[in-house]
Amino acid sequence: MRVLLSTYGSRGDVEPLVGLAVRLRELGAQARVCAPPDEEFAELLAGVGVELVPVGRPVRTFMHGAAAPSAAELARLRLAMVAEQFDAVAAAAEGCDAVVAAGLAQVAARSVAEKLGIRYVYASYHPVSLPSPHHPPARREGWPSPPEGTGNLALWDLDAQGITELFGDALNTHRASMDLPPVDNVRDHVFTDEPWLATDPVLGPWREPAELGVVQTGAWILPDERPLPERLVAFLDAGAPPVYVGFGSMRAPEDVARVAIEALRARGRRAVVSRGWADLAVIDDRDDCLVVGEVNQQALFGRVAAVVHHGGAGTTATAARAGAPQVVVPQMVDQPYWAGRVAALGIGAAHNGPTPTVASLSAALATALAPATRDRARAVAATIRTDGAAVAARLLFDAAVRERRPSPA
Repeated sequence: MRVLLSTYGSRGDVEPLVGLAVRLRELGAQARVCAPPDEEFAELLAGVGVELVPVGRPVRTFMHGAAAPSAAELARLRLAMVAEQFDAVAAAAEGCDAVVAAGLAQVAARSVAEKLGIRYVYASYHPVSLPSPHHPPARREGWPSPPEGTGNLALWDLDAQGITELFGDALNTHRASMDLPPVDNVRDHVFTDEPWLATDPVLGPWREPAELGVVQTGAWILPDERPLPERLVAFLDAGAPPVYVGFGSMRAPEDVARVAIEALRARGRRAVVSRGWADLAVIDDRDDCLVVGEVNQQALFGRVAAVVHHGGAGTTATAARAGAPQVVVPQMVDQPYWAGRVAALGIGAAHNGPTPTVASLSAALATALAPATRDRARAVAATIRTDGAAVAARLLFDAAVRERRPSPA
């Protein structure tokens, strides 16, 4: 069995597919990953022996250029990506038995699978991206705000219309060249009626009733066995557990490292600052702060007093698994959802808005660092599943076996 796993985005989009690829290989299947050609993604995949099929331009250089991309620039990029995906995904899917796509930018994958006559699965890393009467769609930058009081179902209809306006002509032009019929709802075409939801049922539950037949597998986690750097271990051993501060691939809020360090020092806390794509740095040479690069968060989060982060699905799940209280400072898309879930579960605090001040972050830290929050975080950690990628791999593998089995005479 051969499977193509396709996405376009930051590490939070790519790493879950790597976790799924590893689990598929354990079942005897072969997997390749179609993803952006960023150096760190190439290294991540090479480290586990999974083939990378590059598509599009590097994400990091686009997201962290001299200025944030405008809505118009993002729209142009998305349209260019349609053509790039059809070329890359079509070539990579040859000889495969299934295609798994993650992320709405994957507008080509289902058409390629349809043309090849192979299985197609769409997967989401957060419930809020899937249409539901229980939540509105995430706000999309550059799109007009709907009238106040618009209900969830009407908001999802507007969301579908906007996506079709953005991608419909490009998608249908490519489908026509493949002798495939046009689609009139791009979003629902990409998602299908039975999308997979790669989130933990406690941390990111899917609420019923809903029209979609969602299959919730659990989060797709790539086990990380790397040791922590000696310098980091020495820092951890030198005092009380510090607080981790990191914003991953995000354009971090302006001056956020200074804000976080001042808020933590006011509480007598040390800090581990993750450099990330925003290139965060310490503000002086005092020995109560340490900057780290890309490290094993699964090991580190078990040794910190709390995790201050942007609210990416992967970071939220890793902190929850480690029993580390969280302060989520959401920046975009699904991150407000994860901030709300952290607060609702009592395992941390949701910062109000994307730009913290020393006072606002200090108030959120007061909640996260409270003994009751620590106890609750540890209790919830015991309920978080770790087998999501294995569940998804088995679903794919078993479906392939059924499809190959000859029908009874």
